[in-house]
Amino acid sequence: MNDLALHLLDIVQNSLVAGASFITIEVDENPAGNLLTISVKDNGRGMSPEQVQKLSDPFFTSRTTRKVGLGVPLLKHTAEQSGGGLEVVSVPGKGTCLTTRFQYDHLDRPPLGDVANAVVLMISANPGVDFAYKYTYNGRSYNVDTLQLKEVMGDLPLNDLYVMEMIEEMIKENQSDLKVCQIR
Repeated sequence: MNDLALHLLDIVQNSLVAGASFITIEVDENPAGNLLTISVKDNGRGMSPEQVQKLSDPFFTSRTTRKVGLGVPLLKHTAEQSGGGLEVVSVPGKGTCLTTRFQYDHLDRPPLGDVANAVVLMISANPGVDFAYKYTYNGRSYNVDTLQLKEVMGDLPLNDLYVMEMIEEMIKENQSDLKVCQIR
């Protein structure tokens, strides 16, 4: 995968397949601390300790439609090649939290990619699922969640083209604002 936003889409797809109705996505860019952290937490069916242990095996998958699952092993490999790692905490019947860390300035770390677009795609393609997205840059954060968006939009569905464009623009603008140097 060319960027981390594509990995993010893949991990969220796993959450959806696991029956999640609420998914939290956090991206924490910390150039000052030389760390990039991406985490996805869901309320899906969760996994047993044995399943979590096998998660990085490309020939392990719980899906019946294919015999391989490359998403998590590829993400883990990418993180490790970039001076980081991957951690999974899961409780059967409660959900799963996958956290990936990368050395921010590592030469092998893929670019973050268009996370705002990825988040909008996830929201628009899954109207029955609620999402919370938190973006942090050097300790300053921005949050958006579909529960609040639905309240503000009223009868307008979040997968309406106009609404999708507005959400993407809002996310990109707020992320950009966090990166602006503040002079006091």
